[in-house]
Amino acid sequence: MADWQQDLLERFLRYVQTDTTADPQSADKPSSAGQFELLKILRGELEGMDGFSTELLPSGYLLARKAGSAGPRGPLALLAHVDTSPDAPGRGVKPKVHRNYAGQIIELEGGLKLDPAEDDYLAACVGDTVISSDGTTLLGADDKAGVAILMSYAQWLSQNPAALHPDLEFVFTTDEEIGRGVENFPFDKLKARRGLTVDGGRLGELEDECYHAYHVQALLEGKSHHPGDARGKLVNAVSMAATLVSLLPRSESPEATDGRYGCLWANSIQGSIEEARLSIYIRDFSEDECQRRLELVRQAAKTVECVFPGGKISLDAKKQYSNMRDFLRQDPEFLEKLTLALKRAGVEPLRTPIRGGTDGARLSEQGLLCPNLFAGGTNFHSRREWVPLGAMVKAVQVLQELSVLWTGEGS
Repeated sequence: MADWQQDLLERFLRYVQTDTTADPQSADKPSSAGQFELLKILRGELEGMDGFSTELLPSGYLLARKAGSAGPRGPLALLAHVDTSPDAPGRGVKPKVHRNYAGQIIELEGGLKLDPAEDDYLAACVGDTVISSDGTTLLGADDKAGVAILMSYAQWLSQNPAALHPDLEFVFTTDEEIGRGVENFPFDKLKARRGLTVDGGRLGELEDECYHAYHVQALLEGKSHHPGDARGKLVNAVSMAATLVSLLPRSESPEATDGRYGCLWANSIQGSIEEARLSIYIRDFSEDECQRRLELVRQAAKTVECVFPGGKISLDAKKQYSNMRDFLRQDPEFLEKLTLALKRAGVEPLRTPIRGGTDGARLSEQGLLCPNLFAGGTNFHSRREWVPLGAMVKAVQVLQELSVLWTGEGS
């Protein structure tokens, strides 16, 4: 194993042991102290590398710059987020390293397992080094694999001053997992208008398309009355919310859809008889389909009001992000260079749409075109999360090839 590849593994194992779970209940930015702690660790490491300048912003962004060849295409931004999902425990991560993986079932705590007979990606990793959690927490490959990839690439650049690359701007962000990754993004501090988030999944994924996304907040107002004398008087907001959820089509739920078919689902519910609040998410690759589902929710709300006379439902629908495809089409050459970089690194490109979103969707909409590159991991947001080292190594090699192409050489 080359020194930089060993460095990549060691960095990743260190980073996942810092708890950076994003907190959706916090109004702070970043939402948890551990995220800022990891940003400080990264800044210290970057300051020890030749040719890098750094800037840590109070708003939760770490910027690092390295001057290179001017080139015909301008600077290039490389991004990853340090936070992990609150959907599974992220404190006390104990990564397990399975060197020279032989194709066996990997047993985890709590009766969980990783079985190559059920996972073709794992089956293809025989001979590789596989890193998993121990089953009590998530691993944190989303997106500390991306963080480690960028940091190892930065270290490689520091150790290879003759390597061709454009002016590079590394950006480490926070709170991506709770939808706040680009709040107060420091556009004024970046010169790049083309970038790459390293936040994708399996080896080879190059994602240039994602969902359109809407969030609907429903306020359901009932009327309280003593249950012993409630006939014709009590209107139960909790029952209203349950009825509204039941009217959402199960055939369009996330667990019933895949591929290019969108979905909608109830994400959370709180309340009492007098008032309840319901959160609904809508996702689709087509804006028209999102609008159809929004209308479906509106009609369902009207139906519930009819079923519960005296009850009232108010809906507040907001768009969260747009399909980045619509913006990336402005520069087809950019995607051509990315595809060529993968091929030159010996990776077969997998142009797959993201059934979700990334910071790159919002950044692309605001003028920093940002498709998404694989970081290698899978089973994100769960205790069964794992990543092969070989995929992370290939991601670094893609960045090396892309940097050469971006200078105008080798293309």
